[in-house]
Amino acid sequence: MTQKLHSRRTILATMASTLALSACSGGWNAVETGRPLGAHLDANGNFGNPTRNNIGVHNGDIQFSILLGQRFAEEVPTTITFAFNSAQLDQAARAILSQQAAFIRHFPEVRFSVYGHTDAVGSHGYNQRLGRRRARAAVNFLVSQGINRSRLEALVSLGETQPIVATDAQERQNRRTVTEVTGFVSNNPLVLDGRYAEIIYRTYRSAGGGAAAPG
Repeated sequence: MTQKLHSRRTILATMASTLALSACSGGWNAVETGRPLGAHLDANGNFGNPTRNNIGVHNGDIQFSILLGQRFAEEVPTTITFAFNSAQLDQAARAILSQQAAFIRHFPEVRFSVYGHTDAVGSHGYNQRLGRRRARAAVNFLVSQGINRSRLEALVSLGETQPIVATDAQERQNRRTVTEVTGFVSNNPLVLDGRYAEIIYRTYRSAGGGAAAPG
């Protein structure tokens, strides 16, 4: 009798702990949603992204890609702008993209993404397409400068959703593309050996021929 009472108390305590944890997590319930336990950790309903993120943190991939991204932003202009309702590259944009290409060529172990943006004039759908055309124009130019297209991992359009200047009017600063470090080429020998620091702190020679200080 005592043993049964003890077992019942253990079961009740376990149930109470489970309910408490459910409440702390905002009431998410796998039974109610019909999704696998833990699916709320990943927008796709699986553990893939959290697992990749965890591995990236432990092996240094994420930490070092952030450091290299900071270096890229410090040493090279990352943003170009566009005329209204246009995806054409002007002379200033081409000059900036040439600087980006020189940096990217110097780090063949690294992947980059180009994000397209628009101002708030026009419909959401049109601006999504326009942002993508701008990103594609920037990528095509980088490829013309000798960058392997496979290293320009994504063409992403953020449309009008992330303005620099909050206005519904035409604003050139909002009509832009931004190039960012995405990560590392997975099959590169240095990456396989975990020699991220050797990549990041490599001396970079700008397009003008001058050497930038390491780091």
